[in-house]
Amino acid sequence: MEGTLQQQIQQMVAQGILSGRFQPGEKMPSSRKLAQQLGVSRITVTLAYTELMADDYLTSRGRSGYFVSDNAPTTPQFEPPRQAPARAVDWTRALGQRFAGAPSLRRPENWRQFRFPFIYGQTDPTLFDHQNWRLCAVKALGQRDFEALTADYYERDDPQLIEFIARHTLPRRGIVARPEEILVTMGAQNALWLAAQVLLNQRRTVAMENPCYPGLRNALAQTRCITHPVDIDADGLPPEALPDELDVVFTTPSHHCPTAVTMPLERRQRLIDMASERDFMIVEDDYEFEMSFLKAPSPALKSMDRDGRVIYVGSFSKSLFPGLRLGYLVGAEPFIREARALRAAILRHPPGHIQRTAAYFLSLGHYDSLIRRMGRAYHERRTVMEEAIHAHGLRIAGANAFGGSSFWMEAPEGVDTGVLAQELRAESVLIEPGSSMFLQENPPTRFYRLGYSSIAASRIPEGIARIAAAIDRATG
Repeated sequence: MEGTLQQQIQQMVAQGILSGRFQPGEKMPSSRKLAQQLGVSRITVTLAYTELMADDYLTSRGRSGYFVSDNAPTTPQFEPPRQAPARAVDWTRALGQRFAGAPSLRRPENWRQFRFPFIYGQTDPTLFDHQNWRLCAVKALGQRDFEALTADYYERDDPQLIEFIARHTLPRRGIVARPEEILVTMGAQNALWLAAQVLLNQRRTVAMENPCYPGLRNALAQTRCITHPVDIDADGLPPEALPDELDVVFTTPSHHCPTAVTMPLERRQRLIDMASERDFMIVEDDYEFEMSFLKAPSPALKSMDRDGRVIYVGSFSKSLFPGLRLGYLVGAEPFIREARALRAAILRHPPGHIQRTAAYFLSLGHYDSLIRRMGRAYHERRTVMEEAIHAHGLRIAGANAFGGSSFWMEAPEGVDTGVLAQELRAESVLIEPGSSMFLQENPPTRFYRLGYSSIAASRIPEGIARIAAAIDRATG
């Protein structure tokens, strides 16, 4: 059990009642006796009992003590099912196995226990503004926001959050959008899935970057579309390499995933012009633009869009915390109308309390303060990591000139970074092998990613030294 001692006692008693161990009308141990048995203060037990009475699990009968309430919830009792001859389900035939076998990035659940977690996209608790987030969450629970907390929005979103995105977040990327052109999603992953479902089917053709974010590949596979991988170069996606027959391009121009390279302004304009000339759509995933702490990022593709051909994907999950699962889509009103209807059919809308809490955190200035704090920390970590990488002779295959939170690395020929990652775990080092991010059947195994969002600067040099030593052993 988790929580305070009082909460643990409440859980223990409630579970006893729900399981049938304590029956309605049964007398409970006195607060004094239970406190002695558990080795806690009597007031702790009394407070727990008081909360249980408020929830109608217990009732008090004056001096007689505490009893299980006659109205306490109980677990229904069912007759055991009739035994029939077992016939195993053929799950391969029943399911088709279209989803569970898809490639994905894996990290151990206990990754925080590793001393050198060079993993991407996770949050450092020492940087997050716990106090103000908690205050905003409590504010969103108040009576004034009862409607935002409890109402079914149907297809709508929290107007305060939409207003902040439209007036504050998007203008920083040069984007002007009306509320009807914005849709809140359950993170960037959900936004990409919605865009794929709306724009693609088995007769349409999509171009995507290689390597790429594995989650995008999985989302596209569900549409059964015709997929064309396009190898990126030092400037990201090359427009001249796009296939002749094309309906949609998915791209990450600001921070290519996973190499972190940035598409130059000239190439962005060429891609926009080509989309207009050849009549295809562009989905721009701008998942990490807030982490541009070295210099200002280039304008978003969406800001250069005059025809409404660019669908813009943004996320607060990278800049706040990944468990928030809060992102957004920006596009022409007909597209957003269709995406909104699809979202409503699947999950209605992201929870109102989460939307309102985020709206308060953003609008009260806490978000900008957090971004500045993270930028300073990431700048230091990047500098320390870059120096350590060069000192140990490791090779950077891709790094963003604007900032970001990771390096794309290349090990010597013959090194399998999947094997390397397993060996490094024994030394409390986590790296991310890159093979799952490539689209070809036999992907290269020498690439890997080093993130620095969740590791202290002081630990980086030793961690890099351990990686270098492991690579030396692999090539020696």
